[in-house]
Amino acid sequence: MAVKDLIDMKGLVTSAGSEYFLKNRPPAIRDAECLAIARSRRDVHIVGKANLTEFAISVSGRNGYFGTPVNRLDGRHKFIPGGSSSGSAVAVANGQADVAFGTDTCGSIRVPAACCGIYGLKTTFGLVSNKGVFPISAKHLDTVGPMAADLPRLVEGMGLLQRDFKGRYSAAVAANPSARQIRIGRLYIPGTDPAIDKAIDDRLVAKGFQVVKLDASFAKKWAQSELDGETIATSDAWKNDRKYTDNLQIDSNTRAVLAKGAVDSVIGFDAAVKRKAAWKRDLARVFRKVDFIATPTLRILPPRLPFWRSTSIFELIIVNAQNTAGINFSGNPALAMPIAMPESKIPTSLQLVGPPLSEAELLNACRLLQVEP
Repeated sequence: MAVKDLIDMKGLVTSAGSEYFLKNRPPAIRDAECLAIARSRRDVHIVGKANLTEFAISVSGRNGYFGTPVNRLDGRHKFIPGGSSSGSAVAVANGQADVAFGTDTCGSIRVPAACCGIYGLKTTFGLVSNKGVFPISAKHLDTVGPMAADLPRLVEGMGLLQRDFKGRYSAAVAANPSARQIRIGRLYIPGTDPAIDKAIDDRLVAKGFQVVKLDASFAKKWAQSELDGETIATSDAWKNDRKYTDNLQIDSNTRAVLAKGAVDSVIGFDAAVKRKAAWKRDLARVFRKVDFIATPTLRILPPRLPFWRSTSIFELIIVNAQNTAGINFSGNPALAMPIAMPESKIPTSLQLVGPPLSEAELLNACRLLQVEP
């Protein structure tokens, strides 16, 4: 197992991807609470801490000090690894770890999973303790979840975060052994590559799910939730880390995000928080009609790593391509899984969203998306 270096491990400095933190913070005096199950098992070996973007607040996966994890999604070219859990995603994609723990504030597990062609699970907000995890938006958005190169290992990873998860998963498999009784609400998001939408639609139909198209009014609410999730994330990041805004030892991209958070906290934060309850009700109404919601994790295929260093403009392009922040805003669990693209050497990624505490059922749906109907 690899552990994102946002999560405290006793005796080691939690760098949060920052040279400044590495050199100026003391070692953690205890493990984060989310490591308790893994530490109690003799068959779990922690192979190392995984790299990330500085302070976990940018999305390309770039790290100017520790180096950007190398993601050769097609076996040749360097693609962005996605952020912020870039090192966790690359570690499992390359076989350096069977399972990795990541954290997800606006998509920081699912976006790297999509970029690296692996599986990632954002857990229900509050299900896994954040105590001992460096905060971005601990009161509103932050979650811890597993990442793996295949579904069986993702199940293993979830079992290291929730006791008796394997029993819950077995019960979900027994309750729904076939896709035919599962209703998938298909949400189409403007700006998505048509080939990505087709690949996802073809997989859902081929595996025998009942597909229900969600209407344009819900798509508009989804779009607002994305904006609100991002506003809360940048605002809370600034509140936590504003003392570093003028610190020139902090990367310029990181400082740019913090500066944006200073503005968002004044003009958008309060209004976004007030809309959360309505958004949760909107989702609850949809889940009375369907079992899960399906979207692309990203509206585009993972881009190649820029030849020159990533800029704030490039980071913004990736932010605008993700469909993940609104689910952090609601607190629901969501899964990212690779889907083959018939005319491309690299996969796209399907995001499945479930009701609160439906992690086991989500992983069963993922299983059914892989087996013959």
